[in-house]
Amino acid sequence: MIISHRHRYLFVELPRTGSSAIRQELIRHYGGQPILYKHATYEEFLRVASDEGKRYFVFSCIRNPLDDAVSLYSKISTNHKNKFRSQREGSNLIDRLSRRLQGKSVPTRPMDFPQFFLRWYKFPYDQWSSLSHRNFDYVIRFENLAADFEEVLRRLELPHAGPLPVANRTARKRDFTVYYTPRIIDRAKRVFGPYMHQWGYQFPPGWGDSKVSRITWVEFRILRVARLFYWTQLRPLLHSVLRRRRSTTARRVVAE
Repeated sequence: MIISHRHRYLFVELPRTGSSAIRQELIRHYGGQPILYKHATYEEFLRVASDEGKRYFVFSCIRNPLDDAVSLYSKISTNHKNKFRSQREGSNLIDRLSRRLQGKSVPTRPMDFPQFFLRWYKFPYDQWSSLSHRNFDYVIRFENLAADFEEVLRRLELPHAGPLPVANRTARKRDFTVYYTPRIIDRAKRVFGPYMHQWGYQFPPGWGDSKVSRITWVEFRILRVARLFYWTQLRPLLHSVLRRRRSTTARRVVAE
């Protein structure tokens, strides 16, 4: 999460939405400073924000979930920046639970994308963008990242410092649709349908009818209740425990 008290903005960083590039640009050229932790939610910010801070211009990003799933698969399968590892590595329960809930576990055997998708995507998809993104002043689309970021700068009345750099790019084919074989298309429409409908994303034209069934909508809404509890209560708690543990480890290493 990046804040600028001088320019009165707050940038909420949703994973795999181009937030690393925007984060770097805000810090380098637009007076941005890190606050809380990288992927903190707006609700966490509100708990510590001043009355003035709560009136800042708030923006974030979203991404087509079809593309996001491919990005996550690519990061996990290549152990991107060594951030993804086996659940069985290490002995700390909190670490393992946190990685499990965030999808940061390397499969125990190599998988192609259809195998990965069928194993991990069984229920209607949702993201913590569902917490408050619709109330933000602007939401950048990953698919239109550079132009939308320029629009944010225009609204903040900030000069454009130059092209948005590429950061944290994943090694993968650019066209995400090629990963979706016929055997997983029906699953993809069921899993991603509600979220895509809410954010105005469209399935590829050749995929046929993409109407979301009533049963899928019911399942999506029931799961959202549990997810809201995780996003607002358990996730911040896990991050707090992990930060304290890492801080204690760092102090121990320095002492040694």
